[in-house]
Amino acid sequence: MKPFAFERAASVTEALGLFDADTAFLAGGTNLVDLMRLGVCSPQRLIDINGVGLDEITELADGTISVGALVRNSDLAAHELIRTRCPFVAQAVVAGASAQLRNMATTGGNLLQRTRCVYFGDLTTPCNKREPGSGCSAKEGFGRYNALIGASPHCLAVHPSDLCIPLAALDAIVVAVGPGGTRRMPFGEFHRLPGDTPHIDTNLDPSELVVAVEIPALGFAASSLYRKVRERVSYAFALVSVAAAVDLADGMVRDVRLALGGVSHRPYRARAAEEALRGQSATAESYRAAADAELEAAKPGRDNAFKVPQLRNTIVEVLSRLAAQAAQPTS
Repeated sequence: MKPFAFERAASVTEALGLFDADTAFLAGGTNLVDLMRLGVCSPQRLIDINGVGLDEITELADGTISVGALVRNSDLAAHELIRTRCPFVAQAVVAGASAQLRNMATTGGNLLQRTRCVYFGDLTTPCNKREPGSGCSAKEGFGRYNALIGASPHCLAVHPSDLCIPLAALDAIVVAVGPGGTRRMPFGEFHRLPGDTPHIDTNLDPSELVVAVEIPALGFAASSLYRKVRERVSYAFALVSVAAAVDLADGMVRDVRLALGGVSHRPYRARAAEEALRGQSATAESYRAAADAELEAAKPGRDNAFKVPQLRNTIVEVLSRLAAQAAQPTS
């Protein structure tokens, strides 16, 4: 048992004032506490931020939905604005974990969770994410969950979040506060590819605190779907996942948002597939061609080549279901 100090902050300002290099912020603790138990991280002090507020979901004047960083996953999934405006966000949260975990886990913590690569949590094996320069055991080891796109020789891990996939599709904004003031980061710039620094997951400075996630208004996000493919029916991390929202008119795709999980070191926006779909007929052939355009960048390994057809089929399934829903008469 490694001793550590524990303090509670009553405000964001107080939390930032308490921070130093050996400190970690504690919210739900559903990832951090596990990593401490495993010995992956050993902060000298925890700052409990559960008393600083940041637990509300509000609609801004321009229709943006502002989600406080400490909104529990269960509250996010149940909120009327989320369920009606962007249902795939609620679906992703429910698919991500049991009710007990959703009652503890927070929106901000979900963005910041570490990879679930089996070697990251195993201190007996080399892992560049855990110990920079030690090597990547996944290159020659168990590789079913390895990344298809954007990996580097130093790390093949994927981002584990379900929630982050629809947030990537929605062009969400991450709002953070630090010693330099408030910073608003486009979601696509928040997480990093591994490169030669796989131990750095995000572009958030360690002294900054995520305070909110803003979801811009997108009318056709009301027609959205999240599909997660996993190795068992009970809760498990995705082999692949697809978040899609589509705007259809007269059998044609006017606009589309598409993001993929289980693919990359960060939540992956499928922009090539989006571009290929706009202006095309809403058919399985068009969906398959768009998926193929996106997956040209895939670099499968020995154990994860099955992910390529799995992703293609899941993209086609999700878009086909959305088209079928749109074709149903409204009462």
